[in-house]
Amino acid sequence: MTEAPAAPIRRSIRAHFLGRIPYRRAHALQASLVEARIRGDIGDTLLLLEHDSVITLGRSADAGHIIVSESSRSRLGVDCVETGRGGDVTFHGPGQLVAYPIFDLKPDRCDVRKYVQDLAAIMVDLAALHGVGAGVVPGDQKLIGVWVDLASKAQFPGPETRGRIAKIGAIGVRLSRWVTMHGFAFNATTDLAKFALIVPCGITEYGVTSLASLEAGEPSVAELAKQVLPLFASRFDADVTPATADETQALFSLPAAASSL
Repeated sequence: MTEAPAAPIRRSIRAHFLGRIPYRRAHALQASLVEARIRGDIGDTLLLLEHDSVITLGRSADAGHIIVSESSRSRLGVDCVETGRGGDVTFHGPGQLVAYPIFDLKPDRCDVRKYVQDLAAIMVDLAALHGVGAGVVPGDQKLIGVWVDLASKAQFPGPETRGRIAKIGAIGVRLSRWVTMHGFAFNATTDLAKFALIVPCGITEYGVTSLASLEAGEPSVAELAKQVLPLFASRFDADVTPATADETQALFSLPAAASSL
């Protein structure tokens, strides 16, 4: 007799909205949360926020993909940080929803590819809430993320029929003992001109886009953070509960991680 597969685990996720926060502070917080999650001191935790303007370089980044001088970047008030996520160079700034899941994928979700696919699917669903048809480009590791076909904004066609695509959502992750760090960035009202400071994700063939540039509204990051909660709940088979202000403040009292970047 064949044994029935184990039932999926129902997860419990506490979601924290941090508002706008500098990248370095958020990164240090993530590192502390990852260690706390590994120890079992906290449960699965989701950080939702937006950053001050910053260029970040992933593990495989080419520094030559920053195409503005350091003095010009500083004059524009754009920070630059080397970080341990996957991927190349990207930009974060106001008007961009950033999601950092600190999830323990054990025991039933230990599949990095599936995890990245789940993050992409959440952004696809979020775009759909605003009338934008987004999708992924399969088979090309360089094009990881979520894309919109500028010739077909309401529906993302198959790769064989697509026209001119642009990225609306970026993904970069890191795992430690199956506990996740980093996550995704979804452009709502982001200043797309700032992406001209870099070669985004090392991709020269295609540009970036946002809900605002697609004339799909100008939702605030706080509004998007609320909208994304049920999407995480559905994709991760979880109960997602917004944290109180006191609970969020308590996150910053966790012991600092040994290495913040």
